Amino acid sequence: MARGTTAILSRIRSSRHNVSRFRVLPRNRCEWRNPAGSAFDLAKTTFFTSLVNMVHLQSASGGPNLRGFRNTIGARPFSSVGEDGDGTIEDRDDVSGISDSMNVENWDASESDCESSMDESGSFSEDVDSGESVGYKQVEFRDPAELYRELRDSLKLRGLKQSDWEMVSEILNYFYKSSWAANQALGIYIGRSFFPTAVSKFRRFLKKKCTVDVCKYLVSIGPGDVAVKFLFPIFVEFCLEEFRDEIKRFRSMIKSADLTKPYTWFPFARAMKRKIIYHCGPTNSGKTYNALQRYMEAKKGIYCSPLRLLAMEVFDKVNALGIYCSLHTGQEKKNVPFSNHISCTVEMVSTEDIYDVAVIDEIQMMADPCRGYAWTRALLGVKADEVHLCGDPSVLNIVQNICSETGDELIEQHYERFKPLVVEAKTLLGDLNNIRPGDCVVAFSRREIFEVKLAIEKLTKHRCCVIYGALPPETRRLQASLFNDPDNEYDVLVASDAVGMGLNLNIRRVVFYSISKYNGDKIVPVPATQVKQIAGRAGRRGSRYPDGLTTTLHLEDLDYLIECLKQPFDDIKKVGLFPFFEQVELFAGQFPDVALSQLLEKFKENCRLDGSYFLCRHDHVKKVANMLQKVQGLSLEDRFNFCFAPVNIRDPKAMFHLLKFASSYSQNLPVNIAMGMPTGSARNDSELLDLETKHQVLSMYLWLSHHFTEETFPYVKKAEAMATGIADLLSESLRNAKWKPESKQAGKPKTQQKEDGYKRPLSLIKGFDK
Repeated sequence: MARGTTAILSRIRSSRHNVSRFRVLPRNRCEWRNPAGSAFDLAKTTFFTSLVNMVHLQSASGGPNLRGFRNTIGARPFSSVGEDGDGTIEDRDDVSGISDSMNVENWDASESDCESSMDESGSFSEDVDSGESVGYKQVEFRDPAELYRELRDSLKLRGLKQSDWEMVSEILNYFYKSSWAANQALGIYIGRSFFPTAVSKFRRFLKKKCTVDVCKYLVSIGPGDVAVKFLFPIFVEFCLEEFRDEIKRFRSMIKSADLTKPYTWFPFARAMKRKIIYHCGPTNSGKTYNALQRYMEAKKGIYCSPLRLLAMEVFDKVNALGIYCSLHTGQEKKNVPFSNHISCTVEMVSTEDIYDVAVIDEIQMMADPCRGYAWTRALLGVKADEVHLCGDPSVLNIVQNICSETGDELIEQHYERFKPLVVEAKTLLGDLNNIRPGDCVVAFSRREIFEVKLAIEKLTKHRCCVIYGALPPETRRLQASLFNDPDNEYDVLVASDAVGMGLNLNIRRVVFYSISKYNGDKIVPVPATQVKQIAGRAGRRGSRYPDGLTTTLHLEDLDYLIECLKQPFDDIKKVGLFPFFEQVELFAGQFPDVALSQLLEKFKENCRLDGSYFLCRHDHVKKVANMLQKVQGLSLEDRFNFCFAPVNIRDPKAMFHLLKFASSYSQNLPVNIAMGMPTGSARNDSELLDLETKHQVLSMYLWLSHHFTEETFPYVKKAEAMATGIADLLSESLRNAKWKPESKQAGKPKTQQKEDGYKRPLSLIKGFDK
């Protein structure tokens, strides 16, 4: 009989237990069907197979007749990935978001609980007359259902050598570790976590029941994929009979972790038949400007920003033009009377209100591994007649696919940069004396930023503004204003990659201090997409520097910069999703006593996703959930909300304050800030870090006040006043900063100060393959 997935299902059709039925559909798709709604209810589930060699299935009745065919069918793993719009299937080894690796230990070849009797000659005895042997070579062609029944009904064995059983044990060990078999088992709702248990019991079953012919056939083929595909249909039959309760439980769990077809989560948006306008182009091309013009013309509109800073900038700009606009971010809500326009961060967009125009900025952030779900939710769910997307071409194909699923009309508007970005062939030759007014030096660590600022101000007459991610939005805006103002002494900007979006800056030239950075594990080259985004900030239409220039501090980095700028934009294949609380709550019903961090991990292991989506990382959420596990009295929803608070999980002080906030809340006590106001600006780097942490704690308090009841966080006004004061102290501290930064990594090579000028260690980029 033919082997492979199609053959496996064929024998189930004739199973005497009548557990399930299937029908063959076009495009190698099969459906399980439950006949007459038996107590063992397997819902209709679609899965897919792939045929290496097409087998002509013909019989007298015109139905499938698979007998007599050899193992010519190469089965593709069962997949939770649905069909794409064109009917193609994405090949995935990690079904339902489950890891490829099983991480199981090898079995001991001998099991004490196996009940097998061996005579003194080293052979097993068989007391039952199983009838005339058909020859072990014919076992390959037998119906797996009949073969399983014969094994099940057999008694004890005789006539097998111990060496044969050692070989069978090796084969079963190979089967136990087979990712292919684990993937295929998902098609009958045997989950990855239960698969080792199921195979262990199947192994004991074979040790007791294996016939001479089956054993000899397995010995003849040895451990390998052929043996796995021979055993798998027998294993399926065994599981359907032995693990009915486990299969039903796992099917229910998979259903509650189903993230397929996310466009169906927003039925009102689907009913609108929206018009999607994709403003597609690089930085400094006018795409966001045109989208905002349409936003301001609309009677009612919403602008979705990637950053608080940019949301605040649009809020100020629109109100300054006489159009009433409100501001909604996680930390603050400013509702302007009579306003019909909202500027918000993308996480705060409402999918309940109806708008004439919605603008979603930096749409390529859909592919961000941590925050991508917010852009995906905004695109799928915002209820607006016109939805304007602004971004580079990297997610254009994904947006086209999404629009074909939602039925929305897609209009593409392509832009070119107003003036080309020019790479200066002459670098700064490692000498910061070559810095000029209007330059932005980009470094990728806080330590390097302050080292560069200190060196430039010591070696030249320039004064530097500083922008990096840990600074409050208010401080970054003030630093940007100082740099943009031509009538003061601040004519150089030193910034991190935070300069890549969210600020309108009059930059003449972007200078990369290095093009490698620490990614939390090791030093790696800066990705090409990020290099292009940052370099593109140079030159701005209508500013003092309309022509954009870019270069590197060191000559050896220049080739990589040029290579990055030459590369086309990535063609993103998948965008992010993350479950709503209601979906997590439904899934939690399967595990009533499991902690939230473990619950999210189980959800990750068992969720089902379409081929165009991935599950966003939630390391931040899990770490906070683990910390809050010891806090009693919090509901699941409370824990879920606390886990999304904007806390720096690498800052022990910030984590401590979050724990205190959660503890007070769980005791129904008013949550106090419990933090004093600093008396002055920072005098060294340690005090500057302390100011940054204090502001982050206040920002976290304000965020929590908007996600819980006002009575539980009653000190909002005090927190706002303190946050404003600390932001001012940070700005003053940055103006006066003349100290060396403290290194957070002991043993890391320090930069050197030489008599002939400041030079940092040479770039590490030469150590990477291009």
